[in-house]
Amino acid sequence: MNFDATLPGTSAATWEQDYRLAEAPPLGLGRVTSVLVVAAHPDDETLGAGGLIAECAARGIPVHVVIVTDGAASHPESRTHSPEELVGIRAREARSALAALGDNVRLTTLGFADGQTLEQREAVASALSEIIQATEPTTLIVAPWTGDGHRDHRVVGEECIRVAGERRLIGYPVWLWHWATPESPEVPWSDFVSLDIDPARKRAAIAAYASQVAPLSDAPGDEAMLRGDFLEHFQGTREVYVERVTASLAADYFDAVYAKNSDPWRLATRWYEERKRSITVASLPNARYGSTLEIGCSIGMLTTMLAARSDSVLALDVSASAVGSASERTRDLDNVEVRLTDATTDFPDGTFDLIVLSEVGYYFSRPALEQVISEARSHLADGGTIIACHWRHPVSEYLQTGDAVHETIAAQLGLPHLARHLETDFVIDVYSSDDRSVARREGLA
Repeated sequence: MNFDATLPGTSAATWEQDYRLAEAPPLGLGRVTSVLVVAAHPDDETLGAGGLIAECAARGIPVHVVIVTDGAASHPESRTHSPEELVGIRAREARSALAALGDNVRLTTLGFADGQTLEQREAVASALSEIIQATEPTTLIVAPWTGDGHRDHRVVGEECIRVAGERRLIGYPVWLWHWATPESPEVPWSDFVSLDIDPARKRAAIAAYASQVAPLSDAPGDEAMLRGDFLEHFQGTREVYVERVTASLAADYFDAVYAKNSDPWRLATRWYEERKRSITVASLPNARYGSTLEIGCSIGMLTTMLAARSDSVLALDVSASAVGSASERTRDLDNVEVRLTDATTDFPDGTFDLIVLSEVGYYFSRPALEQVISEARSHLADGGTIIACHWRHPVSEYLQTGDAVHETIAAQLGLPHLARHLETDFVIDVYSSDDRSVARREGLA
């Protein structure tokens, strides 16, 4: 991936010649009452969503733009401008750009260090959560597309998704147009929506970022950061967005959590966790299962208990750190395979007698959860069991609540509901295509 806009990339003409871009369905704004546009750096909001900002401002829809970083890293080799001076320049340019896009566009600059969003992720998440949670449910959240490749874009986009809740959220690509081609597998063609725009205001706003589109001076290190052919991607009559930015929290999020603590939820030491696992396993209607699939195994505490009740266990997790811990914990169990896999995009082949979703569903967006449920149902063996267990208290970082996850499972799974264990802290639901009770399976009733 190429994130240097001073170097050649895929041309705007190459993208425009692909018929699929013109066929992207329109971005509807009919029910939008306000818009929150979040940018990782000053100018991202204008490049990716300037036309949308101008259109909403013209319609009288309130627009709030939040810029997360200070943009100080744009000219790291400059000998004429210090990072502190660049911060002031880029803040002034942002205000001028938004003024060019429309009247009364509100701006908030958070001032985090440019290029350090991953290292400052908790603070970024807290700041964005406070802003997003204060918006109305009908607010349209416009965030960097998490597949854009740039680390700051990904982190900011993921944090927006995490706290958006049921608010509509769309992502804007910036770097995709530069490093990808229309045939690149990363291009989310099926998720694109488009907005026809009047390019005049957007071009004026781009020009307001003079430090990026023109040299700071004639000195080495002060060259323009954005080539003319790069800017062509953002000066046309159409903007393209990704309607659903991501399916789940990314592996980077979990790796960062595990990097701070190898057992971040104290699964191996808390009585609460030990008791909950025991209740989960005791809720299974069969004494033994042939093949078991565990989605989201973490460090493998539940995996070992499932192994004692199964001929084989396939345990999945998106975090390499978690997979390493689970593999070490189960290394002496010949019937366990631990695999680094995201079930939202790569559901394993085969059929399973038992499928377990324990403390994982709220990391998925609702569409992704529905997809996982559909895959689980189609990969469930005749007479098989699906069990779900989730924490019920709200967590701002999660994409859904545990109760919402179980409501979706109940509505979509389409299997007999055998059992429910409900406490203040967690809920367990058991489903099976074999609707007999345990007593009937044992011939007692």
